[in-house]
Amino acid sequence: MNSLCGVLISHMMDKKAKEYFEKAANHLNEANKELYKPIEDVVSFQVCKNSLFAIENYLKGYLAQRGFETKSGETLDHLLQRCRLVDKKFNQIDINTIDCSGDHHNNKFCEEINKVSSCFNAADNIDSFLRKQQII
Repeated sequence: MNSLCGVLISHMMDKKAKEYFEKAANHLNEANKELYKPIEDVVSFQVCKNSLFAIENYLKGYLAQRGFETKSGETLDHLLQRCRLVDKKFNQIDINTIDCSGDHHNNKFCEEINKVSSCFNAADNIDSFLRKQQII
């Protein structure tokens, strides 16, 4: 019976991780599409918001895949710290270039195109990192 519970919990965590990774990829794709518009048509809010949600979902997906629960109010910085505790390779990830990385739920978003690019690049780097590690 205990092994059955373990298998069910593992399956549920894998499903949750997959959902987070799919959400992250969708947000990253939306941010990327916005960036490919002519500069005068780029809605920086959309790039920033989608990039931040991509980062959040990638980190939550990784933690879920490893069997850890996450809370809705956790900051990106806190999620990244938790990932670093699980795997030191996450020390390669830097989100310090994002002005609003601490708490992106406070409606503080990037407005300048170079800051928006930093947000997108941070999300894209996490995507690349997880693919290189064969996590996604």
